[in-house]
Amino acid sequence: MLFTLVLCASTVSCMNKTVPTTTSEDIPNPPGWTEQDSPNVSGGLNAIWGSSSSDVFTVGNAGAIIHYDGREWKSMASGTSSPLYGVWGSSPSDVFAVGQSGTIVHYNGKEWSQMQSNTTGYFSSVWGSSQSDVYAVFGGSFIQHYDGKTWSNLSISLPGNQSVFISSIWGTSSSDIFTVGSGGTILHYDGNAWSIMNSGTSYQLQGLWGTSSSDVFAVGSGGTILRYDGNAWSSMDSGTTDLQKGIWGSSPSDIFVVGFYSATGSADIILHYDGRTWSNMTTDTEVYTLFNGVWGNSPSDVFAVGGTQGGAKSIILHYAGE
Repeated sequence: MLFTLVLCASTVSCMNKTVPTTTSEDIPNPPGWTEQDSPNVSGGLNAIWGSSSSDVFTVGNAGAIIHYDGREWKSMASGTSSPLYGVWGSSPSDVFAVGQSGTIVHYNGKEWSQMQSNTTGYFSSVWGSSQSDVYAVFGGSFIQHYDGKTWSNLSISLPGNQSVFISSIWGTSSSDIFTVGSGGTILHYDGNAWSIMNSGTSYQLQGLWGTSSSDVFAVGSGGTILRYDGNAWSSMDSGTTDLQKGIWGSSPSDIFVVGFYSATGSADIILHYDGRTWSNMTTDTEVYTLFNGVWGNSPSDVFAVGGTQGGAKSIILHYAGE
């Protein structure tokens, strides 16, 4: 809080008074979903991750990386022009972003630098259990692993030598990792080997998140939302048939899913789960938005990122609770 010196001009008395002056730091975020000012990224934003409410990264087309310090979004020099599709970090000074043409860039708290991936594959997602146990996934049933020094290929053998496009990766530890992808594919790693799980769907799965090893959610096309209870995957009623792209929650009873209409629509698609049912949320955007990613710091501090249909404008929304 700043203070401004005000001179009181009065025929009866005159004295110096201090009155509070409002700054941008003092203005609370309005309730509900609201759009935030940010540098525009042609082609839109694809993923988001943060270490706190004042340290948030979002990535997008043409190597775009935008950082939020709790007050404003600023562009960062990524050192690449390749589209970026995934971002994750173990701390504010250990952040990874991945994308097309085998691109992996790393942030050390000061600057981004390129890493050697030894592939030209299309990285779609990145996640790790620590700074020396990081996984990046891409098409063709391949996963790359970073041990703190180098990236190396982990080849997964599927029945019939089939190849799947892996869309997302998430886990609770180095011995409990899930991936999802095309054809309803879900893979699990127990620390020794990867195995195929029965998803019960053939829809492409796009997003993955959980609260524990026995409470995991996967989302995808056709309005698909699946839940894993530690024993089996089951389908949930999302109330929509449209594409779900990203998922994040603060607890089993506070989960957000973002996506977009498969057919022409006039509103954005953000779903919320209260522990019992999924429901649509309203936003203040005036254009048809394709949402790709969601991340939050608390139930009343959530970000959703994407872009307008056609990719002319990138969109960042913030949710401050109701």
